[in-house]
Amino acid sequence: MDNRAQIREFLISRRERISPAQAGLPAYGGNRRVKGLRREEVGLLAGVSIDYYVRMERGNLAGASNAVLHGIANALQLDEAERTHLFDLARAAQPSPPRQRRTKTSGVTGGIQQILDAITDAPAWVRNARHDMLAANRMARAL
Repeated sequence: MDNRAQIREFLISRRERISPAQAGLPAYGGNRRVKGLRREEVGLLAGVSIDYYVRMERGNLAGASNAVLHGIANALQLDEAERTHLFDLARAAQPSPPRQRRTKTSGVTGGIQQILDAITDAPAWVRNARHDMLAANRMARAL
């Protein structure tokens, strides 16, 4: 199961198990179309906008701050294990940091170039992992 689906399933299941009375909210009308709390009620209790909570419940926890996650955990009355799971899901939803590119080196050290220049009987060169020629002796350059 991917992370977004896990987030959706987790938040919906926790929202459905809490009644408005358990959350300290008045239950207007006897016929509720949803089981448990409405999304609007969770957003109100957590101190976030309805749109933000809906986006989170759709599986997008990327960028959610610790304060927002604590607010959601409090609104859904999560125990310690559930809080830890929520924070783990949020951590997994964060985009991976961009890979650092290696700085391009223009050549090799002076000692390596001296070794290459000392080889006079055959062409010799140094290449990088992409097979770019970094340095060569006189015969290799002529070749």
